[in-house]
Amino acid sequence: MLEIKNLTKNYAGSAVNAVEDLSISLRAGEIYGFLGSNGAGKSTTIKALVGIHPFQQGDVLINGVSIKSDPLRAKQQIGYVSDNHAVFERLTGREYVNHIANLYGVPKEETEAICDDLLNIFKLKDAFDSPIKSYSHGMKQKISVIGALVHSPKLWVLDEPLTGLDPQSAYQLKLVMKRHAAAGNTVFFSSHILDVVENLCDRCCIIQKGKLQGVFDLAELRSEGRSLEEIFMNVIGETEGGND
Repeated sequence: MLEIKNLTKNYAGSAVNAVEDLSISLRAGEIYGFLGSNGAGKSTTIKALVGIHPFQQGDVLINGVSIKSDPLRAKQQIGYVSDNHAVFERLTGREYVNHIANLYGVPKEETEAICDDLLNIFKLKDAFDSPIKSYSHGMKQKISVIGALVHSPKLWVLDEPLTGLDPQSAYQLKLVMKRHAAAGNTVFFSSHILDVVENLCDRCCIIQKGKLQGVFDLAELRSEGRSLEEIFMNVIGETEGGND
């Protein structure tokens, strides 16, 4: 579903690569966690794979389509929720989602059906015709999710999606993530919340200083009685030189 092949990204003026020779593959129907400390390269990787940032080497394939050589067709298969809720706040929720649906050519009836379903899950129906600028943090996150899913993407990418959400909103979002994967799609999200990754994901990887440190099957870790937190701290400690 998603294949990141030898991805290398360097920002102008920096002597160090933000992401270096990163290769991971995601399967259809799985939820995949993307872990790393602050500055590890998570957001840079995500912005590269969704086509926001250009990159110097490697490629990103979505269902075999290159984001580099065929970006429009690749992006049609991606739903993206950023970490800063970048939405048109002067629009109402309905206007915003309809705008996104029009960009992807989603028929009106299909848009309405998807919206009704997600509005019920997120308890957002009463606010759908209100300006987004009047929304709370959690409500903006939810309308971003609806906009990202209105075209039924095969790959759903989220950057730190649970930050600042109350328990009910976090539960609703995790429910939608599980359901999206269960329909044969792929969910790829970055997070600092190790417990969520451990309980929600099928697999995860850890990067540090832009380099892949390991890929882990969560079911295997559970069967072996191993803790993702302990693994993460060992990896971060080793790459950052321990506690010295």
